[in-house]
Amino acid sequence: MKAIAEIFSQGEEVVSGQIVDSNAAWLSRHLNELGFTVKRHTAVGDRLEDLVSLIKEIAARADCCICTGGLGPTCDDLTAEAVSIATGQALQLDDVALRRIEAYFAQRQRPMPDINRKQAYFPEQALCIDNPAGTAPGFSMRIQRCWFVFLPGVPSEMQTMFVTVREQLLARFSLQPDRLATLRSIGIGESAIQQCLASLALPEGVQLGFRAAKNEVQTKLLFPAGFSQSALRDCVQQAAGLIGDYVFAIDGLEDGQGGDLLTVIDRGMTIKNHRLAVLETASGGALAAKCQGRGWLETALIAKNVTDASRQLAIEPDSDEDLAKTAECLASRLMRLQGVDFALIQLFQGSRDDYQQKDMPITLYNCLQTGAGVFHRQQTLSGAAQTKQNQAALLSLDLLRRTLQNKCL
Repeated sequence: MKAIAEIFSQGEEVVSGQIVDSNAAWLSRHLNELGFTVKRHTAVGDRLEDLVSLIKEIAARADCCICTGGLGPTCDDLTAEAVSIATGQALQLDDVALRRIEAYFAQRQRPMPDINRKQAYFPEQALCIDNPAGTAPGFSMRIQRCWFVFLPGVPSEMQTMFVTVREQLLARFSLQPDRLATLRSIGIGESAIQQCLASLALPEGVQLGFRAAKNEVQTKLLFPAGFSQSALRDCVQQAAGLIGDYVFAIDGLEDGQGGDLLTVIDRGMTIKNHRLAVLETASGGALAAKCQGRGWLETALIAKNVTDASRQLAIEPDSDEDLAKTAECLASRLMRLQGVDFALIQLFQGSRDDYQQKDMPITLYNCLQTGAGVFHRQQTLSGAAQTKQNQAALLSLDLLRRTLQNKCL
């Protein structure tokens, strides 16, 4: 049975929506990696009775709970008091913690306000956790069946202190982390992927899930602890084969070939020492922005439309109807002018009004000229203008990725 963990966030700013609770997401990821099953995220405001009630509830149902927030010196920081009431343990001054808080102010040549002494008081059986990045030390203790860890709500402080907490959790719990393999794809939706995987027979205990991110769709295969490495790889490769060339990377294998789309492209371009020139229209500079700082991007031109693109490269387009042929002429011209290994031309068919209208699709033409040949791809873009712009940039880059991975040949 895997250890059950919960995450508990305190603060009016969290429950009122004034801030996003990034701590809960960060902690969930790290606890899952350690081998816990994270069952709940809970957030409460600065009300003492709510805090006491929640601590008692979690203490009866979880094996571990990481709590963030409420350790400051002001009147709305109630965590230590709530734990004292929930456990019936009096708050006691920790002299070591107090000296560390005093030293924090002394190093900055600032007087310590008297109210900061409050941060050095903990329930009798609590273990202090040093905070090298701020004034609020944390503490940990067992309450009923659950091991509680109380950390500051400031993300940088919490993450710094979790290094120590992580080692304590590994020593206290017998953890066996699951293995997660993530197939990252572009140009295909979740429902289409699930349809592709209809014939995939998952081994017992393996869970299948999906996540639609802004720039990709992730297919997740979660393997239980102790699952055979060779069987894991076989299952992942079978899934990748069923999804097809839409898969651009796989995270969680031991070959180091994971990463986002730009990471994959950067790896391929750098290893082969290729240089790229780009002329983009539909993405309006978004493609070049995504590649900013990459040494292999030699030239990035932006054109409003086919006529503007042709004018920039001093080519007369045959007709507005034959964008594929025009794109090939432009790619050949750009490659010669810039002396690069790859020339990528992006054009679109449709008016500027179509581009701006959410309900009007446009047709995207990508042409990539390489020393090995010319590769074309035609796709339909839909959605608001900003969505079309981002899609155009990603799909143009995906043609480059497919070529580097020999999936266009």
